Amino acid sequence: MNGNRFGRLFQVTTFGESHGEAMGCTISGCPAGLELSEADIQKDLDRRKPGQSMITTSRGEPDDVSIKSGIQDGYTTGTPIGLVIQNKDARSGKYEPFITAPRPSHGDFTYSAKFGTRNWGGGGRSSARETVNWVAAGAVAKKLLEREGIELKAHVNQIGDIEAPEVSFEEIKAHSEENDVRCAHPETADEMQARIAEYQEEGDSIGGSIYFEAQGVPVGLGAPRFDSLSARLGQAMMAVPAATAFEFGLGTEAAEWTGKDRNDDWEFDDEGNPTPVENDHGGIQGGISSGEPIYGEVTLHAPTSIPKAQQTADWETGELKEEKVIGRHDPVLPPRGVPVVEAMLALTLVDFMLLSGRLNPDRVDDQPGEYD
Repeated sequence: MNGNRFGRLFQVTTFGESHGEAMGCTISGCPAGLELSEADIQKDLDRRKPGQSMITTSRGEPDDVSIKSGIQDGYTTGTPIGLVIQNKDARSGKYEPFITAPRPSHGDFTYSAKFGTRNWGGGGRSSARETVNWVAAGAVAKKLLEREGIELKAHVNQIGDIEAPEVSFEEIKAHSEENDVRCAHPETADEMQARIAEYQEEGDSIGGSIYFEAQGVPVGLGAPRFDSLSARLGQAMMAVPAATAFEFGLGTEAAEWTGKDRNDDWEFDDEGNPTPVENDHGGIQGGISSGEPIYGEVTLHAPTSIPKAQQTADWETGELKEEKVIGRHDPVLPPRGVPVVEAMLALTLVDFMLLSGRLNPDRVDDQPGEYD
């Protein structure tokens, strides 16, 4: 099965299954000389890990990361970085009813139809648990971007029909980690939490969306057409499990705007360079970064594993039957999806930084080398 690698120069190849022995990834193309420790990666893994609040799955995974290669004396060496996260709390028995009877709206049937087999425990490779690898790799990408003055952050801006008002980048940085929902608007976060609890009590789930933003992105990242920054970013975000929509700038709202209203006029900045007056284009024009903040939104549907009776079709017996998906599952995805969206944004941007030559592919700091 292909489709396990992301990136052109900063390449991430992942492995692992939900109920397998371990998850992990290899990062190729990370420049030498980046100071990196397991603690740098762990802080983002802790934001994604299960069991962190009452609105997440109770699966007890510590998600402790171990760096297996690519580091010497606390700095990257330029060779592949190997990361491993052990699975500690897998329980496959409750998935046995779905070996030949697919759970509604999962990948059970499509995987089996395509490959003739699948690892059915916990969803196997199709499980969102696999995103632990993305977050681990994204933490490395974030460190590289921070050295270049690029900051990025995300927060939950909608759960069901409850939508947060627009908040600033600084507010997202200051408040998004202060509540379990990861919404940077505290009053809305309280409403969201109450709504999620209602669905939990009913044995159901609810969807939502995540707003993301990156500041300090230089002009010139991307290319026209198929290698445009927006196209590659869309690929990254639509790979997130449960993603049903991706937009940047005005997004779908642009359908309601006239050309005159949406078009961003130009002016000169303090250094005499042309700069857009507004940023309705979301930091990307013609598929290339404009130097303005890149912002957008990812919509995630409600979790499909719910403890309510649903109809399935057993392809082995030919019977229709009702089954409940009994297990430990999230009632809502965006709160734990925030670090996943940040990771995919970071991986996309760092790859384009390398492709554009704005990030030295061989060394990123003044860490003395053997021959200096």
